[in-house]
Amino acid sequence: MIKPDGVKKSLIGEILNIVEKNGFKITNIKMERFTREKAEKFYEMHRGKVFFEKLINFMLTGPVVAVRLEGENAVERLRKIVGSTDPEKAEEGSIRRMFGTNVTVNAVHASDTPENAEREIRFFFGEEKWVD
Repeated sequence: MIKPDGVKKSLIGEILNIVEKNGFKITNIKMERFTREKAEKFYEMHRGKVFFEKLINFMLTGPVVAVRLEGENAVERLRKIVGSTDPEKAEEGSIRRMFGTNVTVNAVHASDTPENAEREIRFFFGEEKWVD
């Protein structure tokens, strides 16, 4: 998912280009704006954590772009391309290093497990498997 800061900075095309150049196939994409309820549901695993409210408030600042990707070892590979949550600790050349500002405002979200990837795909795209 491209977060509101990535959308505001007109980085959608650049981020998608990086992903595609790394061998991923985009199988669905959509832009939407979170409601508070939807943002809280998406990040429900972080409820009660000190950063939860700050994250939710940030996610309400503008639209996001949800992207369903396909590729071998997709979760692991995408996490490497995206980089550490903290842009200052992210590997040189990673998306968050190039475009992130801080731990919250870091351009993108990437699923951390195959199970979370499935949950997040259903969250944005329903039960359909792919668009081809």
